[in-house]
Parts: sequence; structure tokens; C-alpha cells
Amino acid sequence: MSTPSQTVGPFLSIGLPWPDGPTVVPEGTPGAIRISGKVYDGAGAPVPDALIETWQADPDGRFDHPDDPNGPPGKQFRAFGRCPTEADGSYWILTLLPGALAGQAPHINVSVFARGLLHRVVTRIYFTDDPSDPVLSSVDPERRHTLIATPAEDGYTFDIRLQGADETIFFDV
Repeated sequence: MSTPSQTVGPFLSIGLPWPDGPTVVPEGTPGAIRISGKVYDGAGAPVPDALIETWQADPDGRFDHPDDPNGPPGKQFRAFGRCPTEADGSYWILTLLPGALAGQAPHINVSVFARGLLHRVVTRIYFTDDPSDPVLSSVDPERRHTLIATPAEDGYTFDIRLQGADETIFFDV
């Protein structure tokens, strides 16, 4: 007999964050950018107790993974970020723009954990609508904008909509 599924949260903001989770690179790192946004539910209300996780290549396109043939990223680059949302649904990550991977446009992998979800949802942040990327080009052109960050004064903005109008594209992984 299997145990029934349960939704995750609202413990996410209590047990999973760590103090420097949003800083993939230290403050003051040359070239650092801030990616910020808000998480919204299906009714358009902010989600105050979600958790955003990011994993990405460094600016040279190297992943912190033993199978990466390019080797590990530089020592000051953690490649992984984690930020709980605030009461207004906002989050931020301080990082460097990722480099391109073989056959893929620069992107950041994103997992969203939130109350009401049985499993995390996974998406990507792209910085341009690059038709040469096989994942991005597989998405309906009318919905690609949900995967592309908007330039902002100090970096980029990337809002995540869990359901409803302009729902962010999520991938089955």
C-alpha cells in the first residue's frame, strides 16, 4: 500500500531557506545581475510562501556537475540559488548571466515549490527569444514570452504565474 500524496508547504519558508540562498555570487561581483519577480496564483494573487530554486551554468557555459565535459565553474560561482517569496510574492536572485550550452541558448533552470502543489513545477528563464534553442522553439510562439526575462535597471524581471491567463510554461521533467 502506498502513502497518499500531500501538497507541499507552507513550511517552505520556515525550513528550506538559508541566509545567502539568493546570492549565487557574492555582492559586488563584477557583472552580477539581479533577477527579481513575483509569483502569482491562478487568481492573480501573490503567493507569499513559495520557494524559488535556480540552477545554471556559469558565464563560460560550465555546470557544477561531475558529468559536465567542460569542467566545474569558477570557485566564486555556486550555480545554485534559493529564495523564499515575501508577503507580496516577490523574490530575487543575484547571479551572473549564464553562458550558452552546446545547442542551447543561455538560460537558468527554475523550480517553484508552493502550497497547493503536489510536486515542484519547473521552468526556464531565457534572456532572448532565440529560435535556435530546441526547448524554446518547441514552445508555442504565442506563449514564449512567459519564459523570457524583461530587462530592468539592475538586471531582469521574471514573474511566474502558476495558472490562469499568461500561465508560465512549465516542463515535464
